[in-house]
Amino acid sequence: MTDNEVLAHRFEENRTHLSAVAYRMLGSISEAEDAVQEGWLRLRRADTSDVENLRGWLTTVVARVCLDMLRSRKTRREEPLDVHVPDPSVSELDVADPEHEAVLGDSVGLALLVVLDTLTPAERLAFVLHDMFALSFDEIAPIAGRTPAASRQLASRARRRVQGSGPVPDTDPTRQREVVEAFMAASRAGRFDDLLALLDPDIVLRADGGADGSSLVRGARAVSEQALTFSRFAPFARLALVNGAAGVVTAPEGKAMSVMAFTVAGGKIARIDILADPHRLQRLGLSSVGD
Repeated sequence: MTDNEVLAHRFEENRTHLSAVAYRMLGSISEAEDAVQEGWLRLRRADTSDVENLRGWLTTVVARVCLDMLRSRKTRREEPLDVHVPDPSVSELDVADPEHEAVLGDSVGLALLVVLDTLTPAERLAFVLHDMFALSFDEIAPIAGRTPAASRQLASRARRRVQGSGPVPDTDPTRQREVVEAFMAASRAGRFDDLLALLDPDIVLRADGGADGSSLVRGARAVSEQALTFSRFAPFARLALVNGAAGVVTAPEGKAMSVMAFTVAGGKIARIDILADPHRLQRLGLSSVGD
């Protein structure tokens, strides 16, 4: 095996970890893939003969790439100014997907990624690397270009934002599925009162349609009225795992039209995040999910 082949093998051993870091940093599957690929290119160009911890070295490189991408994104204002739903990670409900499970790890819900999008790039870096991957602030400081104390403050501000973002989701997958199934059944049948009973009074529905428009709906009554419009697409809706939780993929004639992520808290639906941007859905390759 050549030196380059050995290097490639060692990189592949760390690819899943690097993808997990990049996905949490960017909230975009395609951008995360680009960041990991850039990590590989930099590894090939670098002299790593004295590197004792290649995983740590690669994590630092990919984190820096992600930080630059976040800063560039903010500068160019590429993201919609009203509603943006990050790329979901979608898999079959009853089929284990080791790759998705490894990348999601502790099940990073779509609602959490939405909150992470509200952080500054430096806050997101500090929070993701410390709270999700247990890097020390001494390790984070040179990546963020701050002192360890300043990096600690960044993570603390981000943590307060995350903790104050909404109710804590229920973790029982069976209960999640029951609530989502009941929601879809009530929507399908036009049972307004049943929908109201399933929703948290302060529920928020966010729908990102890309160039086709987006919407933000608050309150159980308004969301119930919105849910009744889903009924015409009911024959094409299938349950799936969306970022590790029960969700719904709607795909008429095998073409993904939307992905719905549900946050169930206290037995009620507290949040619905919908990605309906046709261009982004096409890139995610979801046509086979739920068939």
